[in-house]
Amino acid sequence: MIIDLSDTTVSQVAKQLEKVREDGGAVALGRVLTLIIAAGSGVAEAAIVAANDASREHPMRVIVVTTSEGTARLDAQIRVGGDAGASEVVVLRAYGDAASNAESLVTGLLLPDAPVVVWWPDEAPTDAAASPLGRMAQRRITDAATTTDVRDRLSLLGRTHAPGDTDLAWTRLTHWREQLAAVLDQPPFEPVTAVEVRGAAASPSTALLAAWLQMALDVPVSWSYEHPDDWQEGIKSVRLSRASGDILLERPSAAVAILTQPGQPDHELHLPRRTVRECLAEELRRLDADLLYGRVITEGWSHLGPPERGE
Repeated sequence: MIIDLSDTTVSQVAKQLEKVREDGGAVALGRVLTLIIAAGSGVAEAAIVAANDASREHPMRVIVVTTSEGTARLDAQIRVGGDAGASEVVVLRAYGDAASNAESLVTGLLLPDAPVVVWWPDEAPTDAAASPLGRMAQRRITDAATTTDVRDRLSLLGRTHAPGDTDLAWTRLTHWREQLAAVLDQPPFEPVTAVEVRGAAASPSTALLAAWLQMALDVPVSWSYEHPDDWQEGIKSVRLSRASGDILLERPSAAVAILTQPGQPDHELHLPRRTVRECLAEELRRLDADLLYGRVITEGWSHLGPPERGE
């Protein structure tokens, strides 16, 4: 069910939510958090789809805030039932002066006594934790892959990092980190002497993986960007050098990786780039600070040398 409210107020939206709950049952029961999506109009619908999918694992209230120039006005839309997954979605489209205070737009719509998570699916504020919406949240989710210069963005994330911040560029590394850790947990238990990471020029995950490996293994790490004609998205390969030979985990295509180890047959692994829905659902599983990400984006990134090749 979709309810449109034109030229409205936050108070009227809250009353309509209450009416929906009274008419259709306890809609808010079982909601575990409030997810605020601060998105540009061009990506708002895709973000809602991802949030609706993630809500099947994390029932929540989703508040979507978009702002535009124009005469001061607030339009709203309430989505429940089949149009909202396992969540209830409130879309706020604020224009002109009505968009000047994002915090006041959402305060009256938050679930009582529930954690707040803010997600910027495209352009994020310079300092997420200090932004009006960020100050309200226990967790703040950005995505460095949506920026044009990922190296500048990672440096900014490191300088402004606060407990509770995370980035989907880090979340996309979960399966890579799990696979590499599993390989090193197998004999022979030799120390890694050098690491090489390669990936797409538009992939901040490549640099974060290099920074994590340098921290975790305390060895020199070289990393480079592939030419866009050769590799366009995500991580291409990781090479771990040891005395008995190199371990190579490499993607020949976007969805498959080949694991090569000395004295063993090659293994083909399913390792596609993770979807936004998968990454969002993973981030919503924990509402405490991601301490490892905090170390990687501050200490690890700051100590990582420049890439061997430019874009």
